[in-house]
Amino acid sequence: MASLDTSLTIAAANADFFRQFARPSADICGRSIYDFLHPSARNNLPQHFTRLSDPRRARFVERVVAMRGVDRVFSAEITGVAVRGEGDELSGIVILVSPDDEASDAHPSASPHKPLLTPLDARILEGIATGASTVQLAARLYLSRQGVEYHVGLMLRRLKAPNRAALVSRAYSTGILTIGNWPPRVLPEFVKE
Repeated sequence: MASLDTSLTIAAANADFFRQFARPSADICGRSIYDFLHPSARNNLPQHFTRLSDPRRARFVERVVAMRGVDRVFSAEITGVAVRGEGDELSGIVILVSPDDEASDAHPSASPHKPLLTPLDARILEGIATGASTVQLAARLYLSRQGVEYHVGLMLRRLKAPNRAALVSRAYSTGILTIGNWPPRVLPEFVKE
């Protein structure tokens, strides 16, 4: 649990919060909550935080991918609760971060500092996530079917996924694919330049 001011800066947090994010209080307090969430969180959370300023909105619950330390991620549910002062004006926000699986910290993430995909891999992954077949991807990207399968095979090995469905699932869980919008897009920090 953490307390945010109206600019979404972390004012205080409990020991569990520091443990979940694997950082000491000096590294967390005084910084924006977005510094500890995957960039995909900026798709939906700003709307939720803005709605809390409406006196009729007391709370929200949203799924997020958060950063544990600098090279790991975990998925969690974040609950935001409005703290009201005089005149029903928003004076702060209390957030509760509930990780999905404590065992997830054993799995290193695709670090934003270490891009995993080429631009072509990214386009193929986006196509797979939308349900495009090998033939459709080959036509769209001007590749042979074998060329598409070669790149899919590389990504399967790189992300340690047994099949295409698991590949897409792993890409979402590590934050490679955007959350909350369609069609899915690979975030630029995961693409080699």
